Amino acid sequence: MTLLPVLLAGGSGTRLWPLSREQYPKQFLPLIDSRSLLQNTALRARQLPGAVAPLAICGEQHRFVVAEQLRESGIAGATVLLEPEGRNTAPAAACAAHWAAQHYGPETILFVMAADHVIPDQAAFAAAAEIAIAAAQDGHIVSFGIQPTHPETGFGYIKTGAPLATTGKAGAYEIAAFVEKPPLARAEAFLAEGGYYWNGGMFLFRADAFLAELQRLEPAMDASCAEALARAQRDIDFIRLDAAAFRGARSESIDYAVMEKTTKAALVPLNAGWDDVGSWTYLAKLPQDARGNVARGDVLLEDSDNALVQATSRLVAVVGVQDLIVVETGDAVLVAARDRVQDVKKIVQRLKAAGRSEALSHPRVYRPWGWYETLSLSDNFQVKHIMVKPGEKLSLQMHHHRAEHWVVVKGTARVTNGNDVFLLAEDQSTYIPLGHKHRLENPGKLPLELIEVQSGSYLGEDDIVRFEDVYGRTPDVAAKGS
Repeated sequence: MTLLPVLLAGGSGTRLWPLSREQYPKQFLPLIDSRSLLQNTALRARQLPGAVAPLAICGEQHRFVVAEQLRESGIAGATVLLEPEGRNTAPAAACAAHWAAQHYGPETILFVMAADHVIPDQAAFAAAAEIAIAAAQDGHIVSFGIQPTHPETGFGYIKTGAPLATTGKAGAYEIAAFVEKPPLARAEAFLAEGGYYWNGGMFLFRADAFLAELQRLEPAMDASCAEALARAQRDIDFIRLDAAAFRGARSESIDYAVMEKTTKAALVPLNAGWDDVGSWTYLAKLPQDARGNVARGDVLLEDSDNALVQATSRLVAVVGVQDLIVVETGDAVLVAARDRVQDVKKIVQRLKAAGRSEALSHPRVYRPWGWYETLSLSDNFQVKHIMVKPGEKLSLQMHHHRAEHWVVVKGTARVTNGNDVFLLAEDQSTYIPLGHKHRLENPGKLPLELIEVQSGSYLGEDDIVRFEDVYGRTPDVAAKGS
């Protein structure tokens, strides 16, 4: 048996702003421990029997982050499938199923899971997966129902039916009904009655069984996804789905496209501490002090109760507060009542409407070669801290509107400046005139760090003309940085 983990790594996680941003959302953040949610998801799936290297699905702007985080986790051979735009979970699952059938065979079992969920109990997770695999081998399309812990109004629910008679393992059920997000009174009634589970958004199925149902229920979507994969282009370690064909697929969830219509749906209960980390509420439940506070980073609490205070770049002190969420980053501070954290997304919407960068990116921006962080920005100058990983290099490029001055503060740099190529050690510098072709490389075995001072009439990241790039980036995506 071959089990292909499919990691859905799109999404923006706006309700966890200011830590989660569009260009670096929550699935890439170490919110629970030293690993990101994506890394924990991949490692959790790797432990299941028959699991092969995962197939991750994400957008263009996150491709290098996904590849790098999987590599850092020791997961070799992962495939990254790039969506031209988000079309919800059904087209993503369809492309994954077609890819799996071509590479591993039509009876390959896919485990489709969001990359930003938390599941602490690995043993319970593995046990539920084993039941689901048995049901999938019989041709069922399995959804995982999360054991509810409280009357949640932000999740859909699934009502269990009779036990499946065909599976070789007990614990799988027919699905009696899917229920939309209920009002509180109805959610309370579900818990009192029993047999209702939160819809966890995870699915396990055989590739041929899912595709047969998709072709019957959503033939146009299936045809568009099959064409998008057939016309896909290989780009280094990535597979780019054909944009025109993929956009022909209707944007829809697996639940609406397949699960609520098929006769092959099944449910396996999961009681493993699952959470979708959909707001600051979950993180406020992490290990607390005697007064119910959670403090992360450089935080001082005085006479406060039931507060989550997180600092990332400076000291944060709170005095005499109750039931607050306080989150500090290098460029933003959030203060919210604990019972209003779902409304954080409204702040993000306002920031986007105003065209503010705080909705999209952090001061530290990650690139395939490393990262840069803006230290100071004015109308005609900008100061950046740049880190280049060992063996990596930026594109060979030039700028029409700015000159740059580089000062190496750690490591060794190989610099291309016009027709000259030379090395710079710590405390050495060079000047890149406006219009000069240039490149920065790290030939050493340690990270290279430097301070870059830009000056000119325009300092936008789209003022880049690329001549050569080892990462396959082209001038039309220059706005995404060096």
